[in-house]
Amino acid sequence: MKKPKVGIFDFACCEGCQLQLANMGEQVLSLLGSLRVMEWREVMSETWGKKLDIAIVEGSITDPHAVERIQRIRRRASVLIAYGSCATIGGVNGMKNNFVFDEIRKYVYGDSYAFFPTEPTKAVHQVVEVDYFIHGCPVYIPEVVTVLKAALQGIPYYVPDYPVCVECKLNENVCMYDRKVTCLGPVTRAGCNSWCINNGNICYGCRGMVSNPNEKGALDVLAKYGIPTSLVVNKMNMYNKCRELDEP
Repeated sequence: MKKPKVGIFDFACCEGCQLQLANMGEQVLSLLGSLRVMEWREVMSETWGKKLDIAIVEGSITDPHAVERIQRIRRRASVLIAYGSCATIGGVNGMKNNFVFDEIRKYVYGDSYAFFPTEPTKAVHQVVEVDYFIHGCPVYIPEVVTVLKAALQGIPYYVPDYPVCVECKLNENVCMYDRKVTCLGPVTRAGCNSWCINNGNICYGCRGMVSNPNEKGALDVLAKYGIPTSLVVNKMNMYNKCRELDEP
């Protein structure tokens, strides 16, 4: 059998999710052994052919050039995987959408700002069709393996649509709220095995919100611990600003 042709691409991001592939250890060897990597700027200068079976895309779409480029990649690939928070929900780059763009451009580029066009930051699915989503900042390695196997077999992968709190309970973690720390687990979609909380951190909402968050339950938790709603809204803004573009 011919190995599937795969290209790995990056847009506006830190490329940390691509580094997670290297962190897979022996798993990456068996996985890459099943693929033919045609293009991957971070590790190779060569490109082999135009048609791809799978395109793995990291990063958000932030300017007209990126829009044209992601459209070309979509046309080349039979399957497109949005990889990491910047690609799946806009990520940290989405915070740009809080500001007046000309002011941001002047701040970054000075008098030359006119040479650097921009537009509202978007997740990949807000520009082109996406077949699979791998959420997280960075991505969670076991989920990466699961999604890539699903893509290679041509079967669907359904991102869990229940909150991180469910996984936290299964892992017998002490609730961060009981530790007097604000956590976004109650409204953030699971699938990471409550990775951050397992290691003593909070949930920052990097996987995006569940489709139908239990707002009343979340408000009850905030009221119980005397936490202002505005604090949680600001924390959600760190990764989830682009979600507003999906709302009617």
